[in-house]
Amino acid sequence: MALSTRHLFSLVLSACTVIFLALPALAQTSTQDLETSDVLTPQAPVEVDPVSSDTDIQNRISAIVDATGWYEDVTVLVQEGVVFLDGVADTEARKEWVRQLAAKTTGVVAVVNRMTVNETVVWSFDPAIAELQRLVRQAVTVMPLVVLALLVLPLAWFVARLVSRFAKTALATRIQSPFLRTVVARAIAFPVLLLGIYIVLQVAGLTQLAISLVGGAGVLGIVLGFAFRDIAENFLSSLILSVRRPFRRDDYVEVAGISGTVRSMNTRSTIIRSVEGNLIHVPNAIIFKSVIENFTSSPERRGEFVVGIGYDAVVAQAQEVIMNGLQAHGAVLADPAPMVLVDELGASTINIKTYYWFDGLEISAIKLKSALLRMVKSDLTEAGISMPDEAREVIFPDGVQVQTQVEHIDSSAASVAALPKPDQPPVEPDQTHAEADLKNDLLPPQADDDQLEEDANDLLASR
Repeated sequence: MALSTRHLFSLVLSACTVIFLALPALAQTSTQDLETSDVLTPQAPVEVDPVSSDTDIQNRISAIVDATGWYEDVTVLVQEGVVFLDGVADTEARKEWVRQLAAKTTGVVAVVNRMTVNETVVWSFDPAIAELQRLVRQAVTVMPLVVLALLVLPLAWFVARLVSRFAKTALATRIQSPFLRTVVARAIAFPVLLLGIYIVLQVAGLTQLAISLVGGAGVLGIVLGFAFRDIAENFLSSLILSVRRPFRRDDYVEVAGISGTVRSMNTRSTIIRSVEGNLIHVPNAIIFKSVIENFTSSPERRGEFVVGIGYDAVVAQAQEVIMNGLQAHGAVLADPAPMVLVDELGASTINIKTYYWFDGLEISAIKLKSALLRMVKSDLTEAGISMPDEAREVIFPDGVQVQTQVEHIDSSAASVAALPKPDQPPVEPDQTHAEADLKNDLLPPQADDDQLEEDANDLLASR
């Protein structure tokens, strides 16, 4: 298994960054400021005769200061063992040096340094050249560590990939979720990569730096956790959903007020195709917190409808007519058996509620209900059971005028003979064109080439 160029380049860049960040810790060279390299603290107290007067101390310090040639307009005054220094120094280090000189002189009680600093600007590339030379020496020093990092880190990455692949194969029979199996395999392989990084840091003597990096990574993780809380929440929700699997691909579900067929699920959202044919991306955190109704998990579904019959009808006869029709219909399941029950006594009808079960995977609920209502209406009409309309009260504010007309017997008889005979109740067909097959085609057809961008990382795919 070969490393990709992008991964190898990232490892090399990371290794070089770690090594060069540690250059100050590796190159333990003692360098000092170039301007102050010739300024040293006096190594021993300056001895004078113990009984020397302030004048002797003053003369001794003045002679030493003049001998250095570092100062301008130097004035040394000693009164009762207190040394007063005046003059001009070119650096702060030399000002401090003359103070320590006076303080270590025998017989001096205190030093009052009133010298001023007048630093001179020297236009020279020597400091820059010296710094570049120092960096080159440090780079040469750490070059073996860079070579070690270039060897160890890619090797650790390669071994981690092998461990991850082996763990994924070993867990194939124990963990059904592909997503969870990948996460566990990577968690097992991650310590191998950490071991390679630890070896590089340990050889480089950067144990303290490693601790600092780990601490910084922890703080950075907390900050990123708050900043990307929604992303982390969706990721964890997708992990739990892939383990619990409340639905599978092509299941018809209703969640968070959205109904449709599940197309795929990635680490952020679940894609549902609605009955209108639209693709809806629902965040996994919302799905995890919502009530999920899966209509495909169990094929048996229950339907119901209400029919009102007149008070002059025999309820038991109406129930038997409806039950016989349901039992004779091929789409209604015999187990569980249908139920025909009196629901309520209405204003003008006795309402009978009918419950029936059918195969929701094959049969359309709305088509079957339409077919059953037509069948029940036809059977009740054929059995002579009335289905009256609801009672209504009609008010005529001005009253109703009744007109009578006396006609000749012959014309009356002719008129009666001309009246149309009452029509026979229409006969309902066994099936209509819309309900011909009762097939469950509520959802739009899925094209074979309908591929989503997320299908490559579909957590619901069986791999």
